[in-house]
Amino acid sequence: MNKPVYLTAEALDRLKNELHTARTTGRHDIAEAIAEARAQGDLSENAEYDAAKEAQGHLEARIAKLEETMANARIVDESSVDTSKARILSKVKVRNKKAKREMVYTLVSAEEADLKEQKISVDSPIGKALLGKALGDTVRVKVPAGFVELEIVDISR
Repeated sequence: MNKPVYLTAEALDRLKNELHTARTTGRHDIAEAIAEARAQGDLSENAEYDAAKEAQGHLEARIAKLEETMANARIVDESSVDTSKARILSKVKVRNKKAKREMVYTLVSAEEADLKEQKISVDSPIGKALLGKALGDTVRVKVPAGFVELEIVDISR
């Protein structure tokens, strides 16, 4: 059994739209590219044909991933998120004990993760370490540069 994927309603809508586009426009565009490449003759040495077939494989893999994600999706209502502990959709303010710097992360599913928006996956090393922790807890996380200690200074929605 696959594990559930927790998403906001907005994220699920984005995935549905991406899936619809991939199934319709994406497949149509690739079919045209393959037909165009075929029309050029010998397929054994046709780089355009190979590229189009490879793109088709990538698209079909993405479609399969989207379908799997949506089949396992569980919608999380942000207004019902308990702020006593860090959970999915919690905004967690942490202080790096060594650098004395504060950061705010929103814990989200891997499908919604976007570091530019300070959304980190609950499956990432920092996300895993913060999940289930309470205000005042300190976590030690292995990062590429070694270990970092983060103190939880605030949890909100």
